[in-house]
Amino acid sequence: MNILDKINSPKDLKKLNREKLISLCDEIRSFIIESVSKTGGHLSSNLGVIELTVALHYVFDCPNDKFIWDVGHQTYPHKILTGRKKVMSSLRTMNGISGFPKISESHYDIFGTGHSSTSISAALGMAEALKKKKSNHKAIAIIGDGAMTAGMAFEGLNNAGDSDNNILVILNDNDMSISKNVGALNNYLAKLMSGNLYGSIKRSSKVVLSAVPPMLEFAKRAEEHVKGMVIPGTLFEEFGFNYIGPIDGHDINALIDTLTNLKKLQGPQFLHVATQKGFGYEPAEIDPNKFHGISQFNLKDGIKSSKTKKLTYTDVFGDWIVDMANIDKKLCAITPAMSDGSGLNKFAEKFPDRFFDVGIAEQHAITFAAGLACENYKPVIAIYSTFLQRAYDQLIHDVALQNIPMLFALDRAGIVGQDGPTHSGSFDLSFLRCIPNILIMAPSNENECRQMLFTGFKFKGISVVRYPRGPGPGSSIKSKMTTIPIGKAEVIRKGRRIALLAFGNMLDEALKAGEKINATVVNMRFIKPLDIKLIKDLSESHKLLVTLEENAISGGAGSAVLEVISEYDLKCQSLRLGLPDKFVEQGSQEQLRKKYGLDAVSIVKSIEKKLT
Repeated sequence: MNILDKINSPKDLKKLNREKLISLCDEIRSFIIESVSKTGGHLSSNLGVIELTVALHYVFDCPNDKFIWDVGHQTYPHKILTGRKKVMSSLRTMNGISGFPKISESHYDIFGTGHSSTSISAALGMAEALKKKKSNHKAIAIIGDGAMTAGMAFEGLNNAGDSDNNILVILNDNDMSISKNVGALNNYLAKLMSGNLYGSIKRSSKVVLSAVPPMLEFAKRAEEHVKGMVIPGTLFEEFGFNYIGPIDGHDINALIDTLTNLKKLQGPQFLHVATQKGFGYEPAEIDPNKFHGISQFNLKDGIKSSKTKKLTYTDVFGDWIVDMANIDKKLCAITPAMSDGSGLNKFAEKFPDRFFDVGIAEQHAITFAAGLACENYKPVIAIYSTFLQRAYDQLIHDVALQNIPMLFALDRAGIVGQDGPTHSGSFDLSFLRCIPNILIMAPSNENECRQMLFTGFKFKGISVVRYPRGPGPGSSIKSKMTTIPIGKAEVIRKGRRIALLAFGNMLDEALKAGEKINATVVNMRFIKPLDIKLIKDLSESHKLLVTLEENAISGGAGSAVLEVISEYDLKCQSLRLGLPDKFVEQGSQEQLRKKYGLDAVSIVKSIEKKLT
């Protein structure tokens, strides 16, 4: 029997000796590679934290000690060690386990995550609560170097370092972005500096030298300079943390020794761990970005399962922005650490001086774009719907209030599928529609997406093109770019009594439903401004107006149509179909559309129920 077969909880882990822990790490690595090859998911990040996860559960007592995983896409080893290895085959499927920490899934998942840079703030709140309960347990934030680019991480550091709480921040530096000084010497120094001897000498020397203030200041500066020669910890020391590291994040013995020492220390502690994304699986080591989030792949060579690749909306955007940049030298592309996911890699290669990946810093991205626009450059912001939520104030205050022109290419709008509620683009129409000075469009196919991007770029103001994850219906794309008349919808099919007003990618399902019930079908195209004249005309010739959208019913496109019906006292019935007032769970896009009544069969049933 393998060691992993005997591990059903962290208590089982603690019974193993160091030698078996090394073997266990190898088994977990093999298990994750095989499992993700079948389910898809985040691979590189999880392979990089196996030893760290094992060491944490070996030394600390979760859930009494609080583990808060930043972003959370690296928690597969944690899930396996906390009793969920038998259900890993259900990862990211409908009714299966989440690809992120989820409080409702396990009491070992202390805090739900999916967006980045929240762990330090959450851990500090828990550390404060533990102190009030007079508990000696620790709150531990595990944060990657990428997540450290966000302002919220530094807000948390600033607050935590000024406290006396038992918080441990572990920086998982998997890009060597801070230091390459990892090896036996640094592992030894980390162990030494996290030990009681070093800490007691440090404290006692400060007590003695405090009687001679100039000597204390000299000693402090000397210590900082000596530490700065071998470790890059000055920044975190200035925040008020006791900095330890960097140490090798794949050396289980060094990790256990250092964490054991840190467990005994009081106050804010900072451990710098260097890891490698994709560690232990050569294809992922060679190309960690490819295996960051991946669909099913061949276990031996890492090649994705052979499926006919369809052009996605992201591909359409990536091709359009390169074409547009060739025409307009003022175009600049901005993304908050989503270059690959947003389709900007080609642009970045061809126009490096006009490409700006600002890191995981959505708020900064928007205001940075506003600054560029104020100097007559033309920013295009490529961002996921779920991540634009994080920059809402900047969108209102720094952009819309001043009516600074720019284009938002809003990817992953609507149902996203397996990534679940943290990444679902369910709310953008609702939170954007109420902001003045914004033009909002939603394409129904690939070609329309290209033409809308061109329309938005040429628009003398703020424009948003929101498009879904994945491929479109297969529309041929015209290389020539033309603008679409602002606020004009398009009647695609003429019918009787019932008019289906489809927004964005709902047009295909609307056409299928329209054929079954002989309904008029309209490609609305614009959410703001609406085609009010067409809505008035339809209300006079049809008994029922049905709105279809992949957005929350509350405040979405359907609500906008209802406002028109109310304002102009239109004499017709209405039915809004969209996402309900709940967070959309994980599952395939097709499964979720059916569940929430957005497939053709369900649309017809809802209409028949309304008319009975």
